[in-house]
Order: sequence, then structure tokens, then C-alpha cells
Amino acid sequence: MPHSTSIEIAGRIEDLYGAPLAELEAHAQDQPPGMLSALLGMYDDLTLAERSIDFHRDRLAQLIHPERQIGGPEVSHLLDGARRLAEAVAVRDVQAKSVSAVLQSLARVPAPAPPPATAPAVPAPPVPAVSPARSR
Repeated sequence: MPHSTSIEIAGRIEDLYGAPLAELEAHAQDQPPGMLSALLGMYDDLTLAERSIDFHRDRLAQLIHPERQIGGPEVSHLLDGARRLAEAVAVRDVQAKSVSAVLQSLARVPAPAPPPATAPAVPAPPVPAVSPARSR
């Protein structure tokens, strides 16, 4: 299940570029690296960190299940799981802060206004042709 942070970031990217994330990802594959591909990469890193949080949280919940005995080996697994969960949260927070800062610095460029309708130009009167003068 997506987290609110990645959902918010995805929405901001979609608003900035005016297209759904799936279309933007397909478009970015056909383009040279640029701001869009960087933002999508940061978004992917953020969602990976959020999945890691879910995984480690679920693993800790399994380890501390009320029907499970906690002995020496389990304690080391609990400590390792807690450390990994803390790392995943830290990575998620850094990624969210970075991509938010980049998105905040960008603004959607308004579509160019159509040129004002002008009356068709009146053609200039024809210039009489100059012919070489005869000399006597």
C-alpha cells in the first residue's frame, strides 16, 4: 500500500508536468536524462524506502508475536530489525525532503499565449520599374 508521502510526491510531479505518472515514466524513457528522469528516480527511491519500512515493520511484528518465545538469537534479530527499520525511515525522510525541495523550486510553465489577431497587412503599392535612360 502506498504511503501518503509517496502519494503526495507523485501528485506534485503529475501537477508539475500535467500528466499521469505512468505517462511521464514512459515519456522519460524516450528522452535524454533531465529533470523529469531525476524526479522520477527520486520518487522510485522514496517508494523503495517506504516498502522497506513496511517489510521491516512486519518482520518486527512477527518477531514480537505474543505466542513466540524471545531468546538470545531472537534478541539479535529484534535489534537488527529495529536498526534496519530506523535506517529505512531515515532514507525515506531524506528522499522526501530532497524531492520536496526540488519540486518546490520548480513551477509549471504556462502555455504560451496565442499571438494576437492582427489585420492582414495591406500590400505596399507597386514601385514603378526604373528603366535605363537613353543617352543622346
